[in-house]
Amino acid sequence: MSDEKRGGFHAFVGNPPFAHKNLIFAGQGKEYVYFLCEVFPGAHGSSDLAAYFLRRAFDLLRPGGTAGLIATNTVAQGDTRCTGLGWICTNGGHIYDACKRVRWPGVAAVIVSVVHLRRGVAATPCHLNGKEVDRVSAYLLGTGCDNDPPHLHANAGRAFVGSYILGAGFIFEDGNPGANSIEDLREVVRRDPRNAERVFPFQGGEQINTDPQQALRGHVINFADMTEQEARRWPDLMALLETRVKPTRDKLGDEGDAKRRKAHWWRWGQYSHALFDAVARVPRVLATSQVSTHLAFAFQPSNVVFGHTVVVIALPQDAALALLQSRVHEAWVRFRGSSFKDDPRYTPSDCFETFPFPTNWEPNATLEDAGRVYYEFRAALMVQNDQGLTATYNRFHDPDEHDVGILRLRELHDAMDRAVLDAYGWTDVIPRCEFLLDYEDEAEDDDGRAKKRKKPWRWRWLDEVRDEVLARLLALNAERAEEERLAGAEVKLVQAAKKRRQPTEERAATATKKAKTRTPPTGQGGLFG
Repeated sequence: MSDEKRGGFHAFVGNPPFAHKNLIFAGQGKEYVYFLCEVFPGAHGSSDLAAYFLRRAFDLLRPGGTAGLIATNTVAQGDTRCTGLGWICTNGGHIYDACKRVRWPGVAAVIVSVVHLRRGVAATPCHLNGKEVDRVSAYLLGTGCDNDPPHLHANAGRAFVGSYILGAGFIFEDGNPGANSIEDLREVVRRDPRNAERVFPFQGGEQINTDPQQALRGHVINFADMTEQEARRWPDLMALLETRVKPTRDKLGDEGDAKRRKAHWWRWGQYSHALFDAVARVPRVLATSQVSTHLAFAFQPSNVVFGHTVVVIALPQDAALALLQSRVHEAWVRFRGSSFKDDPRYTPSDCFETFPFPTNWEPNATLEDAGRVYYEFRAALMVQNDQGLTATYNRFHDPDEHDVGILRLRELHDAMDRAVLDAYGWTDVIPRCEFLLDYEDEAEDDDGRAKKRKKPWRWRWLDEVRDEVLARLLALNAERAEEERLAGAEVKLVQAAKKRRQPTEERAATATKKAKTRTPPTGQGGLFG
């Protein structure tokens, strides 16, 4: 039924229940989530329950009808946004007023978002957090798109999750339960120096975050995708794997990946040729722990095997460090990525492949200098204080920290951010940092009782600065995606025209050749034969 002929309610005012996926599963069961996804096209099973109430209210509105609902503070994030506001804003709905991160006035330590929307013609002007804006997007930003930002072809093949080893018996590292010792490594190399050919330096996310020098303490056996017969050329290493990996693999099932890992017990759980091909082309890479309290990138040698807790980015430039370590990229990561507990999770597909880099950033000398100065100072500071990345950034974000070195690191970070903003051409953005909380210091435990949490202070941009930059990044992502789409379409048109032209030219050449050798049939001639 068209909107012009439909009936419905003039308005809804409500405070729907909030419940994340696991809570819905525990209370109503998975079948209820499947039911919701069936009833609401385009819904995601990971959405908060509040998103479905937004959808239902919108469905029941008449043209021009409005709804004002209190929603979870994650209403503009991830799958909840896609299911609720994202679907509404791309199916005839318009948000005309919203307030983000509003503290509940009662005793409960709850942060909410308040959203007002209309079916049909958009209301103008719109308001966001009390300020007049041109529009309010599904992300509860004052501009930009409503859908997920598309992946950019320019970023493909550069960012990877590290290797899934799946078996401590592949690793040589002291203090790692189930792993071989460093003395074991020395012994097999003494026995046969050829064994060193298949043993590589190994780095995990914890070492990157905790070691002040980010030294490589571990090594790993790597047979890539060799057959068992090929791997048997290194019998000492295979003997270790038969003892410490094969017994566990033998207990796996006989279906899917489990069957494959069981049959190929001398190989890792997963080997990525794309990852190793990409890092082989650069002298060093940028690495970050996939889940960490603070977003922190560090340069690592490109001949290292990284575990699956590490995200590897095959960019060696200091300018790349400046871009990815900047608050511009951090805002994008916290906006696009998921989280584990309260820590951001860096996923290459969502955080890197969608991130629009500035035009011609690689030869930008200002960016290169800013990244180099920042990185070298931070590295020296960590060694001087004997503290890793996590401890250093804990102090960086501590409002009671006044150490000269930490103060200087903050200054250099601000200068790096300025260089990054200028690289985008956003000279009008004036970033200002303050010590701000990301969430309140009280929460409820599973029994509904209030419990204290350490305040997560961060030395960060004000919300309005962050939101302005996010809106510009979203717009730039859409612009780049459209440019790539048009370029791809143009290439396809050229290729299609070439394919159409080639057979025609071949047919014409063949026809000419036949015409020269053919004898006209007897009794035929003239114009019509």
